[in-house]
Amino acid sequence: MAGEPGFSCSLVIDVPFPTARLATVALQALSVDKELSPLVRRSFVVRAADADDGSDIAGGGSGGGDGDKTVLRTTYEATTNRMLRVSVNAFLDSVGLVLEVMEGLDVDVLEAEGGVPLEPHGPADAVAP
Repeated sequence: MAGEPGFSCSLVIDVPFPTARLATVALQALSVDKELSPLVRRSFVVRAADADDGSDIAGGGSGGGDGDKTVLRTTYEATTNRMLRVSVNAFLDSVGLVLEVMEGLDVDVLEAEGGVPLEPHGPADAVAP
């Protein structure tokens, strides 16, 4: 990307999800937090895993035929490598949190996709009386 002078560092991150609904939920959750620095820009789209540039859902909008759009693409532009690294590290922490919440709360989707229902794994996960 790096189309504008001054924003010479860029990175594109694709995060695949099992369903289009989860990809859109992740986009909505992650786009709430704006970049704190004017030296960094970020944009999101939800797209098909094998999509060309013309089939994206920008900003989380949804229309007909979006069932195969399961990849959240995030594009970062920054003025320096350091600013890019700091922003991407924070973003990846947020993605990890979103995935943990999805795993913990969206059990019906995981079961529908052929996954195993989430249950405590042992005594460490059990709730004490």
